[in-house]
Amino acid sequence: MSAEVSYDKRRLRGARLAVAAVFCVHGAVTGSFATRIPWIQDHAGVSAGQLGLALAFPAIGASVAMPLAGAISHRLGARTALRGLLALWTLSLTLPSLAPNLATLCAALFVYGATSGMSDVAMNALGVEVENRLDKSIMSSLHGMWSTGALIGSAAGTLAAHLGGDARLHHLLAAAVLTLLGLIACQGVLDLRSAPEEEAPPRFALPPKSALLIGAVGFCAVFAEGASLDWSAVYLRDVLHTSPGLAAASTTAFALTMAVARLAGDRVIDRFGAVRTVRTGGALAALGGVLVVAAPHPGVAMGGFACLGLGVAVVVPLAFAAAGRAGPNPSQAIAGVATITYTSGLIAPSAIGAVADATSLVVSFGLVTLLACGLLVGAGVLRTGDRRPAEAGARSTPAPAPEEA
Repeated sequence: MSAEVSYDKRRLRGARLAVAAVFCVHGAVTGSFATRIPWIQDHAGVSAGQLGLALAFPAIGASVAMPLAGAISHRLGARTALRGLLALWTLSLTLPSLAPNLATLCAALFVYGATSGMSDVAMNALGVEVENRLDKSIMSSLHGMWSTGALIGSAAGTLAAHLGGDARLHHLLAAAVLTLLGLIACQGVLDLRSAPEEEAPPRFALPPKSALLIGAVGFCAVFAEGASLDWSAVYLRDVLHTSPGLAAASTTAFALTMAVARLAGDRVIDRFGAVRTVRTGGALAALGGVLVVAAPHPGVAMGGFACLGLGVAVVVPLAFAAAGRAGPNPSQAIAGVATITYTSGLIAPSAIGAVADATSLVVSFGLVTLLACGLLVGAGVLRTGDRRPAEAGARSTPAPAPEEA
C-alpha cells in the first residue's frame, strides 16, 4: 500500500469520526429541547392544544428550508456550509425558552425547525459521501450517534429540570457548549467543493421520482417510530393499565433499542444488503405490531415495541443513503426524502390520536402494523443504496474524489 493511499484512508477515517460527532451534536440539541417543553409551555402561558399547534412549526420550518441546503453547500462548499448551518441550529436552541406567548413561540420553533432541517440535509449528504468513499455502510451508525446525542441531551435536560433550573439559562449554556463542539467537529469533515463550471442547484425544486419512492419507505418507518415513541407509554397505561413508572420505562427502552440497533446496524447491512435488511426489519416490525395489538399483559406489549424499534431502526439511514446515490444531485434527493420523513414524524402522533379517539388505541396500532408491512413491499426501492456485491453488482473501484480544498 502506497503512502498516499494510506494517508487517504486515514483522512477518510478522520472524516467519518468528524461527521459522527456532528450527528451526535445535532441529536443533543433535540434531546436538550424535548426535556424542557413543560417549562417552555408554562413560560409562554399556552394551553395543551396551543402547545400542540406550536410543536407543528419545527416540521413546517424544516420542510420549507431543507431544499435550500443544496444551494448553500454548492455556493460555500460542504464544510463551510455545514459549519454555518450547524452553528445556526445549535444557537437556535435558545429561542423557544425565550418566547413569552404563542405567536413568538411558533416563530421561534419555525426557525428552530428550519435550521435543524438544513443542517440535517448537509450532514447526511456528507455522511453519504464518506460512505461512498469508504465503500462500506456507515449511515446506520451515524444515525445511531444522533440517537446517542439525543439521549445525552435528554439526560442533561432531565437533570436540569429535576434541579428546577431555568430553561433559558440551561439552553444558553447547552447552546454555547454544543456550538463549540460542533465547530470543532466540522473541522474534520470533507471539504467538498463544486467545480466552477457546475451549475448550481435550484433553491427550490421538487425531488426526483426516485426520492419520492424512497421517501415512501421512510414514511412508513418514521410513522411507526413516532407512534411508538409518543404513544407507547400511553398504550401501556390506558390499554394494559400499568403503573406510570413502567409505562414511562417502555418509552425509554424503545429509544435505547433504536440507538443500539442503529449503532450495530452497519455490520448487518454490509453482510445482508439494504433490501434484505429492510425486508427482515419490516417482518420484525410487523410482528412487533401484532404483539402490541394482541398483548394480554405489559411484558408482551413491551416486547412488541422492542421489535418495532429493531425493525425500523435502520430504515431511515438506508433511505438517506439510497437517496444520495439516486441521481446527480444528492442534496436535492436527500432533501426530498427528509421532507417526507419529517412530514411523517409530524402527522404520526396526531393521526394515532385521531384514530384512537374514533375507535381505540388498539386499532391505531393496527394501522402501525399495516405500515410496517409496507416496508416488506417497498424495500426494493432501496437497492440503490445496497452495497452488497451479490445484490448490487461487483464491488467497483471507488470513483475519483471530488475536488477538495
